[in-house]
Amino acid sequence: MDSLTQAALGAAVGEAVLGRRLPGLRAVALGAALGTLPDLDVLIPYGNAVDDFTKHRGFSHSFLVLMLLAPILAWPLWRWLGPAVSYGRSWAFCTLALVTHPLLDGFTVYGTQWFWPSTRAPVSLSSIFIVDPAYTLPLLLGLGGTLWLRRRDASREAWPNALGLALATLYLGASLGAKAVIEARVERTLALPAGASEGTVLTTPAPLNILLWRIVVVDGDSYQEGYSSLFDPPGALRFQRYDSAAPPLWLAAHPDFQRLSWFTHGFYGLKALPEGAYEVTDLRMGAEPDYIFRFRFDPPEGPSLQAPRPSAIPGSTPRSEALGPLLRRITDPDALEAFRPPSA
Repeated sequence: MDSLTQAALGAAVGEAVLGRRLPGLRAVALGAALGTLPDLDVLIPYGNAVDDFTKHRGFSHSFLVLMLLAPILAWPLWRWLGPAVSYGRSWAFCTLALVTHPLLDGFTVYGTQWFWPSTRAPVSLSSIFIVDPAYTLPLLLGLGGTLWLRRRDASREAWPNALGLALATLYLGASLGAKAVIEARVERTLALPAGASEGTVLTTPAPLNILLWRIVVVDGDSYQEGYSSLFDPPGALRFQRYDSAAPPLWLAAHPDFQRLSWFTHGFYGLKALPEGAYEVTDLRMGAEPDYIFRFRFDPPEGPSLQAPRPSAIPGSTPRSEALGPLLRRITDPDALEAFRPPSA
């Protein structure tokens, strides 16, 4: 999720665990700081574009690493906070503030390596967009309400923050329910057996909501893209097909290509470039034809016939003028037709 949301979640957790025991905004500030700590891994240079992309949300988002880190951080925090906070409460605060960060990230499409150092594919529940005001606002309003009440009636100050956390959590549950509805609709449209879409069909929410969903279907040398709203009438789901090249042997054997395939769960597009190079596009983030993460792979060269490491191709963010039609698509099945490129 975005940094504001992670800070808001950490701050709400800090207020819930430490708020009554610390003066001023100390609990809020500590929670916001710990809640954003795992994302500092973006400052680590891993040496090449694919590693920088796929190792984000790696060890720093591992439940194992964070559970081991929590008691270590809790000790100096406990000593600093003084007798108002026990070591056990300090430990609980550090654990919750740290672990809720990757837990929330796992609901997005990017991919979060909860089980690092295991080589299991990243967790990508893909039920909430990276920025969603309906999740963030309850946290901010609940936290603000608690801080406001603290000045007026200390006996009632905790309930707005607790309510904000509860509403945000319920929204995550609703996102999973909406995703299940869309996936069942896709399986009916494509005449797939129940559950057969795993690994070939991606459903991910459109920006800022869980009412409209983008669907990607990977099928050998092509992929399809479509949109479906919870309010769509029967038969409104339509797909457009786009070509995707088959990887040559040298590319299929390239460790960085294999890692990209693992990280994206196979949802990538492949395009031949001049001089034998290939462009690999992560189809999960963005929309046709604007994708955020693209990589160039050049063929083997020199006596060793070793392929060079890939490089990043500047991504193109989705067009801002499409946001209005995208939101109108929630209720109008034809709202996006003018913005979609033609099928291959």
